[in-house]
Amino acid sequence: MLALGLWGLDRGGMWGDEGVTFLVGRRTVPQIWRLLHGVDAVHGLYYLLLHAVLAVHPGEVALRLPSVCGAAATAGLVAALGVRLARPRVGLWAGLLYAITPLVGHYAQEGRSYALVAAGVTGATLLLVRALEGRSWWGYGTVLAVTFLLHEFALLVLCAHALTLLAARVPRAVWAGWGRAAGAAVGVLLPLAWVSQRQSGQVAWLRVPDWDTTERLARGFLSVTPAGAVFWTSVLLILLGLGAGRLASVALPLLVVPPVLLLTVSQFRPLFHERYVLYALAGAPLLVAAGADWLVGMAGRLWLAGLLRPEVAQEAGRVAVVERRPHLVGALTASGHHPGTTARGHHPGAPTRPPLKGVDRTTGAASPPPSHSPHPPKRLARTRLITLAGALALAVPFLHGLPAYRNDRLAAHRPENLAVVSALAGRELRPGDPVLFLPSFWRVTASAYPGPFAGARDLALAESGARSGTLSGREVAPAELAARLAGVDRVWIVAQSNLLPSRWVPGDPVDRVKLDVVDGEFARRRQYVSGRVKLALYIRRMPPQDMVMPAPERKAGPAPEPMVTPPPAPPSPARR
Repeated sequence: MLALGLWGLDRGGMWGDEGVTFLVGRRTVPQIWRLLHGVDAVHGLYYLLLHAVLAVHPGEVALRLPSVCGAAATAGLVAALGVRLARPRVGLWAGLLYAITPLVGHYAQEGRSYALVAAGVTGATLLLVRALEGRSWWGYGTVLAVTFLLHEFALLVLCAHALTLLAARVPRAVWAGWGRAAGAAVGVLLPLAWVSQRQSGQVAWLRVPDWDTTERLARGFLSVTPAGAVFWTSVLLILLGLGAGRLASVALPLLVVPPVLLLTVSQFRPLFHERYVLYALAGAPLLVAAGADWLVGMAGRLWLAGLLRPEVAQEAGRVAVVERRPHLVGALTASGHHPGTTARGHHPGAPTRPPLKGVDRTTGAASPPPSHSPHPPKRLARTRLITLAGALALAVPFLHGLPAYRNDRLAAHRPENLAVVSALAGRELRPGDPVLFLPSFWRVTASAYPGPFAGARDLALAESGARSGTLSGREVAPAELAARLAGVDRVWIVAQSNLLPSRWVPGDPVDRVKLDVVDGEFARRRQYVSGRVKLALYIRRMPPQDMVMPAPERKAGPAPEPMVTPPPAPPSPARR
């Protein structure tokens, strides 16, 4: 996962959200704290982390390194869950499958918090399993609290964990311990939730998810490739993996519950985006690996039955059925142990002693001789060969999706490339040229790459974002902006690419002045587009009155009539 995350990390440009992370991360801590009172409180802890990272080396690679490390940590934690809940080869296969999932690789290279949130949730899930085996709950609660502060939608994992406890039929004392740890984490989150609720307008762009949204999420979560034989094989293995009792009771709620809850709530108040529930993806590779392990075990038992005597084969089949029985009871401890005991069969706090050789430490009787296989070394070699073959088999879907991996590491695959727009501005703008940003959010282009805009004149800016405690800065009053625009005959616009002309009516009165004046009095001369953002030059249709040269004086005759500039065309009714 680390290797895939570092591959193509320097793709040569940030997009809008990464630009916001970069400009906020480079502010001082008091400036970040002031900003969070008005916007982006949900990302506050992440911005403080990036402030420390970018203080060492401000750049695009450093911006994305925390996400790469978060994805690598998540892959390791997925593997650890597979080992603990099933067996080592299940952990190995699950960790590798998580690493080569394209959706994971995409967010591993984003300068945002989602890969770190996935690491936090997966780590908390592993600590949940450890707590159910008799360990302390406070590590679980601490990791949850930090994860909730990274992004509050991680709170939905509590519902998945509650369903895991319900499936395990844990005793009341376990519920009490979990409730205290989860309640402490929620208590830490409450102040952030109160502040971010007042900033809910930031997600007003989200739409009600439909069936296509759900299908895209399922295909992104359940397979290395979204279609074809690999996808349907993954779906089949997940269905088989549902029979892996202990593992399925952890992985299935993690995979299903958070996305379903957010999709349901978003039918009434749109809040859904795949990145908000990226952490749920960790459940899918666990189930796929468990299904593959079941297939391998079934094939091995059939092969063994063909070699052994009928009575021995029948006994092997009975043992296999017992071993395969789902263990949903007993607080997810090792198979067959009573609730409240650890994975090794000890009660919490009981001294641990190694078993005596040849003695059953439960009954004290002599242990039976080793069973069935007369050649243990051969069986061990065969097991290792199966494990290695399963790991190598993952190269097939990875190579199948290699073109998609390569495309995802291109800057053109992101919504826009602010570096390209800034480079064009550096080539086209002349010193003193007026510039407008429409809407004001796109001032992030000049904030992330300030060099090309150094000589330009920002007509609308009154105070910078760092000084005003805002993302994009404080702008002048609408009347003052209209007066400034009246004195220019050309203006560069950094705008959303679907604006000018547009039926969009800005909520900000300053943005309405920008749109009305430029659309009504200016004509576009040329433009350059990069995804959602464009750089365009607009020339006034008629020169402003104070820029008209006076007529030459004549020695005789009546005075010439003054030249009058016609009034600007009124804005279209749709923009009023």
